[in-house]
Amino acid sequence: MKKEYHPLESEPTCIEKWKTLSYSSTKNESRYILEMFPYPSGQLHMGHVRNYTIGDVQARFFRMQGYDVVYPMGFDSFGLPAENAAIKNNVNPLQWTEQNITQMKQQLQQLGCSYDWGAEVSTSRASYYQWNQWLFLKLYEAGFVYRKKGYVNWDPVDETVLANEQVVDGKGWRSGALVEKKEITQWYIKITAFAHELLDDLEQLTHWPERVKNMQRQWIGKSTGAVVTFDVVTCSGEHISPLDVFTTRVDTLMGATYVSIAPEHDALVGLLKHSEHQLACEEYIQLSLKKQVAERSDPALEKTGINTGLFAVHPITDQKLPLFIADYVLTDYGTGAVMAVPAHDERDYAFANAYQLPVVEVIQPSQVTDSNGAPYTGPGVLVNSLMFDGLSNEDAKNRIIDHLKQKNKGRSATQFKLRDWLISRQRYWGTPIPMAYNAAGEPIPVPYDQLPIELPADVDFSCRGNPLQSSSTFKHVTINGESYDRETDTMDTFFDSSWYFMRYLDASNTQLPFCSEKVNAKLPVDYYIGGIEHACLHLLYARFFTKALKQMGVLRVGEPFKQLICQGMVLKDGAKMSKSLGNTVDPSSIITTYGADTARLFILFAAPVEKDLEWSDEGVEGSFRFLKRFYNVTANYKDYPLAKEDAQMVTRQCHKTIKKITNDIQQFQFNTAISQLMTLVNTVLKHGLTKDMAETMTKMIAPFAPFIAESIWEGFGHTQSVHNEPWPTFDDALTVDDECTVVIQINGKVRDKCLVKRGADDDSLIKMAQTQEKIQQLMDNKTIVKTIVVPDRLINFVVK
Repeated sequence: MKKEYHPLESEPTCIEKWKTLSYSSTKNESRYILEMFPYPSGQLHMGHVRNYTIGDVQARFFRMQGYDVVYPMGFDSFGLPAENAAIKNNVNPLQWTEQNITQMKQQLQQLGCSYDWGAEVSTSRASYYQWNQWLFLKLYEAGFVYRKKGYVNWDPVDETVLANEQVVDGKGWRSGALVEKKEITQWYIKITAFAHELLDDLEQLTHWPERVKNMQRQWIGKSTGAVVTFDVVTCSGEHISPLDVFTTRVDTLMGATYVSIAPEHDALVGLLKHSEHQLACEEYIQLSLKKQVAERSDPALEKTGINTGLFAVHPITDQKLPLFIADYVLTDYGTGAVMAVPAHDERDYAFANAYQLPVVEVIQPSQVTDSNGAPYTGPGVLVNSLMFDGLSNEDAKNRIIDHLKQKNKGRSATQFKLRDWLISRQRYWGTPIPMAYNAAGEPIPVPYDQLPIELPADVDFSCRGNPLQSSSTFKHVTINGESYDRETDTMDTFFDSSWYFMRYLDASNTQLPFCSEKVNAKLPVDYYIGGIEHACLHLLYARFFTKALKQMGVLRVGEPFKQLICQGMVLKDGAKMSKSLGNTVDPSSIITTYGADTARLFILFAAPVEKDLEWSDEGVEGSFRFLKRFYNVTANYKDYPLAKEDAQMVTRQCHKTIKKITNDIQQFQFNTAISQLMTLVNTVLKHGLTKDMAETMTKMIAPFAPFIAESIWEGFGHTQSVHNEPWPTFDDALTVDDECTVVIQINGKVRDKCLVKRGADDDSLIKMAQTQEKIQQLMDNKTIVKTIVVPDRLINFVVK
């Protein structure tokens, strides 16, 4: 065995050995450990290193504990970056993506990640996305997929739909043309069908961070209130159509002085045909839709609108209220239309002032307050409300709803901010949607035996519009002897990542996306590791998929992930690492200088998993120095003989370390586990160790630094990998010291401490405390009124 630590020589040997290593299990119990799979950009960054090292520690630890560990990896390989790269470099996205996957797999192996590559999936391979199409059709058959119109970013020069990321300063990223909003028919998934379950079942997720659950609660956005129906009429009173508004303050209905509707509301196309201001309204809609949602909803910014010239008839008074299109009204909440009560809503008040609209007070506070001219939004008693005057606003809610029900103009309602999932993307690099259209434009599902619908190679990325439309081999299809045009939209890539953790469990199945029995045996995922930026979209969609498949009889579980671990970011100089800031650190430079174990150890030791980690070159060097000391004392244990008089103390320290590391790994407290191991190394460097102790220490470091552990283990003469060894056990009795420190108090204040034999009786402790010189001085001429003893912890003398 070499006397010194040479990771750049030993780590490549370990990588080759592990390529053929299989793991054994001794328990009839599994652990499913999973990190959110990466987009194959071709280059790992330090955020990746942190994410994947966390999971690998758990996988290696639970294997050594005898569990059947499921630990796969794949690539979320569809998406806009690959398509942009194809356009820029004039290459097919498949070629670019597969090259990046190969490169990233090599980097993950260099990092020491012990994935089961036999279960690898890549979402851009037909062997995966054919099951996207299969699942889409099953969801369609179950009534969870439908088609409707929706607004998109439209580049009029390139004649294509743009993602939000492709709109730069209001212009198309490639053409530079001013981007318009265009309404086109697209495919949606009815995630709102599970709104109640998605919200209520968050209570079951006791091992999820509370902040993530709160983010999902806010995204789902449950509100209770009422739906009120206003009839929209022309200025002459001609009835056009009813318009529903949702309100949580139906008690203020009598104070409504206008009705406002969102610029993208579905009803506007039909309503504006009856407006004398149709052209001006359509121009205003385009201007409004160019604004970001955050800008439109910001209470500090000016609210704009336009009078349609139409009216909404008040359902109780029959008063004709002006109907405005207003940018502060969003379709993401309620019905996309608002009954405006300026006296009791700040946004309505600001809008009414800007457009000189009436303000009618209908809620009077029980105590006189100085509102400084601002709208009153609190509780009170109804005024100016006809038969509802004098009621408390809470009582008035039920009375008004009852009155509306009698007139067939309203009802109690629960609304969600959650909206159905738009999955259509007018791009090439994604899963083709398995639908086709007949000559009348009616959609039909593509038969299952025609799956997969593969992406064609004969596309022109330089053409206008969706590249799929340029393919002569793709667009036309024969179904049951008749000609159809294929759908050229592809699926949102979140569809791919909403069920991939199921496919991992049966990745080679060519007949189905997975065998239900296999998936039901392993789900939910025990530990799911990834960034909090995925709290709402990915995690919500994965929860929806699981619930939908359970309802369809495919799954038994209703939640996909038992425990969620959101690691913090890797920072440098207090800022998140990013190319734009020029503050990135290339993991490969650390690995080629110090070895992968140093990179892993630093990233695990520098901060608790859930906290942000500040990059430190000194910390990296410190981790390397520790590994050298560890190698020196364990590989060369014969140079550090254990003195007989120190044997009991060092043995106890070993058992304490095993216990703490065992507990800390299960709690994801890796930094404290490594700290305990460092303490043990310092102890054995000073007092010596045996071969058994050196082997135990090697097993304990194996999950954190797998390469050094394998090298030392081989040096001991073992042929089996250390990663197939059982995890060391501890004797609980040896983790408790024979002696303990007892605090001595006088009248509740700490005055001294002393070391005593653990388990000493009360009389012995009192006698010992009274013989301490400092205590004798402080209690001189004092009378002991009471003595309180907490065994092995403290003595408190109450004196006067």
